Amino acid sequence: MYLAYFGDDFTGSTDALEFLSRAGLRTMLFIDTPTAEQLTAYPDLDAIGVAGLTRSMAPEPMEAILSKAFPLLKALDVRHVHYKVCSTFDSSPTTGSIGRAIETGLAVFKQAFVPVLVAAPALGRYSIFGNLFARMGIGSQGAIYRLDRHPSMSKHPVTPADESDLRLHLARQTPLKSGLLDMLQIAKGQAVMRQEADRQVADGTRVLFIDALDTEQLCTIGAWLDTGIDAPKPVFSVGSSGIEMALGAYWNQTGDISSETDWPVIGPAEPLLVISGSCSPIATRQIQVAIDNGFAEILVPVADLAHEEATSRLMREVMATALPLLLRQQSVVIHSAGEQAGKANAVPAERLGTTLGRIARQLVGASATKRVVVAGGDTSSYAARAMGIEAVRMLAPLVPGAPLCTAIAPDSPLHGLEVNFKGGQVGSDDYFCLLRQGSAQNSV
Repeated sequence: MYLAYFGDDFTGSTDALEFLSRAGLRTMLFIDTPTAEQLTAYPDLDAIGVAGLTRSMAPEPMEAILSKAFPLLKALDVRHVHYKVCSTFDSSPTTGSIGRAIETGLAVFKQAFVPVLVAAPALGRYSIFGNLFARMGIGSQGAIYRLDRHPSMSKHPVTPADESDLRLHLARQTPLKSGLLDMLQIAKGQAVMRQEADRQVADGTRVLFIDALDTEQLCTIGAWLDTGIDAPKPVFSVGSSGIEMALGAYWNQTGDISSETDWPVIGPAEPLLVISGSCSPIATRQIQVAIDNGFAEILVPVADLAHEEATSRLMREVMATALPLLLRQQSVVIHSAGEQAGKANAVPAERLGTTLGRIARQLVGASATKRVVVAGGDTSSYAARAMGIEAVRMLAPLVPGAPLCTAIAPDSPLHGLEVNFKGGQVGSDDYFCLLRQGSAQNSV
C-alpha cells in the first residue's frame, strides 16, 4: 500500500479519505486500527485510514492509544504513515496535543525529524512563513483570516486559536525544536528543500513545518515527502489532508496512479436525517437555513445529558417526535446548538456524540431513511461508533472535505447506507439542503 493514516477525529478522517480516493487510490476508513490479518479481507486496497478520537483527549490517553496504533501501521507494507490533524491545527497542551502525538511518533518511527504540513489550499487553509490562515467555511467563498483572528476558530469552545504561528503554537505542547521550509525555499525546488532540511535538522530541529499557498506547490512537496527524506520506509508525517493532496498529486504526475474522475451522480434523498453536535457559527447558520427550507428542528436539551436516566428519557422523547416526521418523508435536523451553545460546550464530546449516534441508529432502523449527515468534529467519532459503523468507503465527492460515503456496519441498520460526516467549519450555508437534494458539485 501507498499510505496509512490515523485521524484525530472522524470528520477529518473522511477528509483524507476523499483526497486519496480522488487521487485514484482505493481507500477504506476503519473505526479501529486493523491488523495485517484483518486487511487480508480487502486485498485491493491502496491506502487505509483509522478514524480516531484523540482530538478530544488528554495527552496521556492519547499516547496510550497512539503507542499501540503507530506500531501496527508501521508493520504494514506501506510507504507512508500519517497522523492526520485538523487543517486549523486544533490542539492545546491539555486537549488533542499534537506535540504529544509527534513525540510518540518519533519514538516509534525513529526518524531524525517529522515533516508537518498543515496547509490545505483546496480547503482554504494556507501557511505563509509559518503562519496559518483559514477561510471562513470549507467549500464556501468566505473571507480568509489569520487563524488567531478567525471569527470561528479564535472562539473554538475547546481549543481556541490565539496564535497563528504554528511553531509558537506547538512550542506550548512539546519542547522539541521546530523549524520551517518556507514558501520561498519551496519555490526553489527539491535540491534547496533537501539542503535546507538537512541544515535545520543538523541544528537540532525535530519538527519541520512546510509552507503551502497553492495546489501547484503541493506536487513539489509531495515529491520531497516521497523521495527527498532520508529515512527508512514508512516515512512518518503529521498534518492535514494536505499530506494526501501532496502525495496524490505527485503520484498522479509520475503516473504511479491515475486520478479518479468517474463518480456516480448523487440524487436526492428524502427524508434526510441530520444530527449535529457542532457549536460552530457556520453549522448554526446551516441549521437555520435547513429549517427555513422545510427541515423539522428538534433541539436536544443538553442538561438532560447529565445523567443516564435523563438521557434515556430524552432519547425516547426525540424518537417520539422525529420518527413520525421521517415516516412522512420530512427531513429532520436534531442538534444541540442555537441559544444553548454555551451549555453544549460543557457536555463531554463522548456523551453528546454517543447519544446522538444512538438516536440516529434507532431512527434509521425504524424508518426508510437512506442518507444520514453527522456534523461536528469533536462528537462525530463517538456518534459513528454508536451507530455501529465499522468502516466507510467514499461514494462520491459533494463538498470539498466532506465526501458522501457508504457505511460498512454489518450488525447495524446503517449497513450500506449513505453517510456524510462534516466538521463544523465545512460547507456553505445551504449545506444540508445540498445533501438532501443531491449536489451538482459531485464532479468537483
